[in-house]
Amino acid sequence: MQSPDGGGARTRPKGKYAAMVVCWLLGNGCLFSWNSMLTIEDYYAYLFPDYHPSRVLTLVYQPFALITLAILVYHEAKINTRRRNLFGYTLFFISSLLVLVLDLATSGKGGIGTFIGICVISAAFGVADAHVQGGMIGDLSFMLSDFVQSFAAGLAASGALTSGLRLITRAAFEDSKDGLRKGAILFFAISSFFELLCVLLYAFVFPKLPIVKYYRSKAASEGSKTVSADLAAGGIQVLQGAEAEDESKRMKRLSNKELLMQNIDYALDLFCIYVLTLSIFPGFLSEDTGSHSLGSWYALVLISMYNVWDLIGRYVPLIKFIKLESRKGLMVATLCRFLLIPAFYFTAKYGDQGWMIMLTSFLGLSNGYLTVCVLTSAPKGYKGPEKNALGNLLVLFLIGGLFAGVTLDWLWLIGKGW
Repeated sequence: MQSPDGGGARTRPKGKYAAMVVCWLLGNGCLFSWNSMLTIEDYYAYLFPDYHPSRVLTLVYQPFALITLAILVYHEAKINTRRRNLFGYTLFFISSLLVLVLDLATSGKGGIGTFIGICVISAAFGVADAHVQGGMIGDLSFMLSDFVQSFAAGLAASGALTSGLRLITRAAFEDSKDGLRKGAILFFAISSFFELLCVLLYAFVFPKLPIVKYYRSKAASEGSKTVSADLAAGGIQVLQGAEAEDESKRMKRLSNKELLMQNIDYALDLFCIYVLTLSIFPGFLSEDTGSHSLGSWYALVLISMYNVWDLIGRYVPLIKFIKLESRKGLMVATLCRFLLIPAFYFTAKYGDQGWMIMLTSFLGLSNGYLTVCVLTSAPKGYKGPEKNALGNLLVLFLIGGLFAGVTLDWLWLIGKGW
C-alpha cells in the first residue's frame, strides 16, 4: 500500500489545521442535538411538569448509548468505520428533524403521548452517539492527539453554543409557553441544519484531507480492516483478496481484553469522571438548587456556566506544562473530584447562587481538562488497529460512567416526595 504522499516517505502531509477544524465541527455535531434537548429543559419542564424530563430523558438516552456501543466495541475490528460514522450523523440529523416535526404536529401540547415520543427520539440520539463518538475517537486515536483534543473540544463546544443560544432565545422571546416553544423550534431547526452539515463534512471533506489519508494508509499497513472504505473515499488504493488476507495474518494485534488490562486505570478514570459529573449535571442543577434572585434563569445560568468552563477545560491541556500525563496523578485528581458531592449538597442547602455558580464552573473545568488529558495520554505505543480499539474501549467506559451517573442522580430526590 502506498502512502498518500506518493512514495514510502515518512514526511507527514500538510493539512493538520484544516483537519483540526473539521474534527472540531464533527465533535460539535456529535452532541449538538442532544445538548439542544438538554438546554431546552425549561420548555420540557413546562410541558411535562410531573415527569422529571431533565432526569428521565437522560436516563433513556444513556442505556441505549451504552448497549449499542458495547456491541460495536465487541465487533470493532471488523466494522466499516465510514459506514458507522455516516449512519450515526445521519441518525442525528433525522432525529433532530423528528423533534421539530413532533412539536409542530402536536402544536406544542404536552401529555404522555408526546413525552413518550420525545423519549423515543432521546433513545435514537443515544444510538447515534454510540456510533459516532466511539467511531470518531477510535478513528482519531491512530492519527494525532491534537485531533482527539479538537474533537473533544467540539463535544464541549456544542454545550457552550447551545447554552449561549438558549440564553439569547430566552431573552428574545417572551417568557411564556409560546415564547419557550419558539426558542425550542429555533433550536432544533439549527440543530437539524448543523447535523446535515456534519454528514456532508464526514462524507466528502474529511476523508480527502492529505493528513487523514496518510494516517489511514499507515493504519491499513499495520493491519487495520476498519479504514478501507474511508481510504477508497479518499482515493487511496487498498489491498484486496488474498493479498489483504496475507497482510492481516502477518499483522497481529492485542486483543480487547489485553488492551483493557494494560489501560484499566485510564478506563476507570473516565468512568469516575463522568459518574461524578452526571450525578450532578444536569438533573441536580435543574431541579435541586433552590430558588434565588435569578429566578427561572438560575438553572439556565448554571448549565451555561458548566458548558463554558467544560469547553475551556478542554483547551487547557494544550499548554504543555499544565497538562497532566502521570497515570497516578490522573487517578488521584479523578478521585479527589468526588469531594464535589458534599460541596454541592451543602452549597445548595446553605450557600447563595454565587457559590453555586463558582462550584458549577469548577465542575465543568475539571471535567473537560481531565477528559482530554486521559484521551490524549492513553493511546500511545500501539499500532493503528490497537489504538482504534483502545479509543473505542475508553469511550465505552466514559458512556458507562454517564449511565451510572444519571442513575445515581436520582438519589438527590430521596426525601423530597417526588
